[in-house]
Amino acid sequence: MLGDRICEELDRLSREGTPFEALLAAAVERLHASNPKFHWTGIYELFPDNVLRLGPFIGAATDHVFIAVGQGVCGTAVAERRNINVPDVSKVANYLACSTSTKAELVVLIRKGERIFAQIDIDSHEYAVFDAEAVSCVERVADWLAGAYERRRTTVSAAGRA
Repeated sequence: MLGDRICEELDRLSREGTPFEALLAAAVERLHASNPKFHWTGIYELFPDNVLRLGPFIGAATDHVFIAVGQGVCGTAVAERRNINVPDVSKVANYLACSTSTKAELVVLIRKGERIFAQIDIDSHEYAVFDAEAVSCVERVADWLAGAYERRRTTVSAAGRA
């Protein structure tokens, strides 16, 4: 499975001591390259002020560097604590258009239990492209990243107590 192969590569990079931010960028790169119908791929990190902030991404620049929880598909995913697969963004009332070319969007939360760390956001210029296989791949990578966020949080907390 493609998601497993991407995670194996992320495992290798992690074992080699790749810094956390570079692991995020590598995950974005590999996901983006995994499907020619993925035209914009990025990670939005959730901060304590309930704002999503754009992290590494591949694709056209976007004005949506900050997204409040509850706004657009990305903010709604966090507010509703669920992944969202939108086959046609023109049907979403609160859609935040990054590009007029975007037709479909997939948002998968990076979470451990109830804690949401971030999300993977993918846009496509084609309608209804996020089939079960594509969603499964992104979910698998999101699960791997959730573990990386958890390890980072534990390491930072331990360092703060030392």
